[in-house]
Amino acid sequence: MRRFSAFLLILFCLAVASATPRPDELTRKFVGAWRLVSIEGNPPGRVNFYDRPTGLIMYDPSGRMCVNIVLKADRKPFAPYTKGLLTATTEEKAAAFDTYAAYFGTYTIDAKAGTVSHHLDDNLIPGRQGTDNVRWFEFQGDNRLLLIPIEDGKGGVLARKDATYKLLWERLR
Repeated sequence: MRRFSAFLLILFCLAVASATPRPDELTRKFVGAWRLVSIEGNPPGRVNFYDRPTGLIMYDPSGRMCVNIVLKADRKPFAPYTKGLLTATTEEKAAAFDTYAAYFGTYTIDAKAGTVSHHLDDNLIPGRQGTDNVRWFEFQGDNRLLLIPIEDGKGGVLARKDATYKLLWERLR
């Protein structure tokens, strides 16, 4: 009886494992952690938005993603008299908020369109839950990923040839 139960357990595990979706080749290229190398241009309607930005974007095989970008290298620490977020001044909090971007959620890849859509579960900016950030993508060799936001800043979409705002990421090893 024990052998039969063990056999059934093994069959069940094999069935579950084979039913788990396997990432396709393109998805496997995305999976991993990527360091921001550079940003070309500015988001539509925002001039001098970045100053030596740093960032990290991660894609996992289950379809989850997250991104964090420090927009300006010279972020001012909270004043010495404050002990952190709870005691920081309104101005300090506003400056910290204005120099950071972050969101997380799921992602889907449309190979035919050449886009990756980030489906936001939540965002540093309130009210963005349930929205999508769509990017054209382009792999440059095995370790570089160029993401190009398609939004025009007015609720519309730019033609890829007209997009000048580009984020270059490098795979972390």
